[in-house]
Amino acid sequence: MNKILYNVTCSVDENIHEEWLDWMKFVHIPDVMHTGLFLENRICRIKEYEENGVTYAVQYTCRNRADFEKYTREFAPALQALHIEKYGDKVVAFRTELEVVHEVRSPFVDVSPN
Repeated sequence: MNKILYNVTCSVDENIHEEWLDWMKFVHIPDVMHTGLFLENRICRIKEYEENGVTYAVQYTCRNRADFEKYTREFAPALQALHIEKYGDKVVAFRTELEVVHEVRSPFVDVSPN
């Protein structure tokens, strides 16, 4: 089974993007990770598409499709509702599920934490 990369692209109103980023880092993402269904996560700022706010790609990696489906069925609706309740139309989210079909880590770069 291949890993699943769950990508949530968020266009965030410029006036709240710092508060939103803190909430994501210290509240929402920890809640998602506490489901035990994701291996890792990252937040990336998308530099090219910042005409109507600040755009981020929030990415989570799942072991397999079964774990991802369990997340979407059992946890995602409540977590997404909390996000909408807190930020309403100040954040527009677009979700994409990607199946990792090939992945190579460089043998030339040390990826261990410093």
